[in-house]
This record gives sequence, C-alpha cells and structure tokens, in this order.
Amino acid sequence: MRVILAEDSTLLREGLVRLLAEEGHEVLAALGDADGLAEAVARLRPDVVVVDVRMPPTHTDEGIRAALEIRRLWPGVGVLVLSQYVEKRYAAELLAGDTGREAGGVGYLLKDRVAEVDEFLDALERVGRGEAAFDAEVVRRILARSTRADPLSRLTPRERDVLARMAQGHGNAAIAERLYVSQSAVEKHINAIFDKLELPRTSGYSRRVLAVLRYLGS
Repeated sequence: MRVILAEDSTLLREGLVRLLAEEGHEVLAALGDADGLAEAVARLRPDVVVVDVRMPPTHTDEGIRAALEIRRLWPGVGVLVLSQYVEKRYAAELLAGDTGREAGGVGYLLKDRVAEVDEFLDALERVGRGEAAFDAEVVRRILARSTRADPLSRLTPRERDVLARMAQGHGNAAIAERLYVSQSAVEKHINAIFDKLELPRTSGYSRRVLAVLRYLGS
C-alpha cells in the first residue's frame, strides 16, 4: 500500500515510517506539518494518508482540515486520522463527507492505539480497502453520554451494541461474529435502528451512514 504520513512528532513519524516499511508498505512522503499535504496527495496519489489532527503552526485543527480537503478532492484516497484525544466533532465531520454514498476509506484512531501495532495496521488496511475504522474507545465514550432527550435512548442494549460496531466500521458479517449472533439477526437489529431513528429510505443517502452520524453527533 502507498502511504503518505503527516505527523509533527519526529519520533512518532520516523517510527511509523520504519514500521510501515517493515510491513511491506511504501511510504511516499513523511511530512512534519499539514501545509504541503494536499500538494503531495495531488502529486503522488497515495492509497492512504495518515494525518494527525493537530499540526503546526497552531496545533489546533490544521491536520483535520487537510484531511477533510483530501476527502473532498480525492474521495478515492483513504484517510486515517490520528488524535491524542476523543474529539467527537471531528469524527462526525469525517463521516459527514460520505453522507451521499457508502462510508469507506476513512478512520479515526487514538494515538495510544499506534502502540498496539496489530490494531494500527488493521485500521490502516481497512481504510486502504475502502472501509471505515473508528476507534472503539471513541465509540465507547460517545455511548457513555447522557441519553436524556436522545433518540438513541429508544434503542435496546443489543441495538446499541450493533450500532456501536457499525460506528467502528464493521460490516454485518463482522458484527455477527463479534456479537455471536446470526447475520440475519444483525440485519433485523439494523432495520429496527433505522426505524427508531426515523431514517426513511431516501434516494442518494445511506441510512447506515446517517445512523452512524446520528450516533456520533452531539
């Protein structure tokens, strides 16, 4: 897989370059800021971009803004965002760019997960295949918020489990395997989720993506 990295920490950036090379991936560029990221993508056309949310010079949202621009201009390029903290708005914005098509090629991973090499590589490969990969901890913290006046409060515990795994980017077969239920049961739960969240069948919109956006939204 052809990868571009954008990470301001020299130690982490060089570590990722070495790890990816050892795993057989080709690192096309490793940048210390987000300024030249779009230009590098236009010139090199990677399969996946790995980018930190907070980059120089202000260390606020330079990385995520670059990621969103890449999603808009080159939807075929996967984007895996790394973040030090759970930032729900950014996770929702990444998925929002896919409202008119099936979610794919996008991920949001906490930096702590980079130390879990297998988990990081799995997320990278899923994004490279055009799938979604959202950190389980991000999903867990969002799920822990108050349910007062929340449409998600209508869901049963099992439906919330299914939706949580949808938000992580798992397909129906993977959800069934993780919850030890049949795939048909998962499909029934998903249809119930759509009904309870009042997501009608609308041409041009994926109800699966809309459900995840509702889940991630504040």
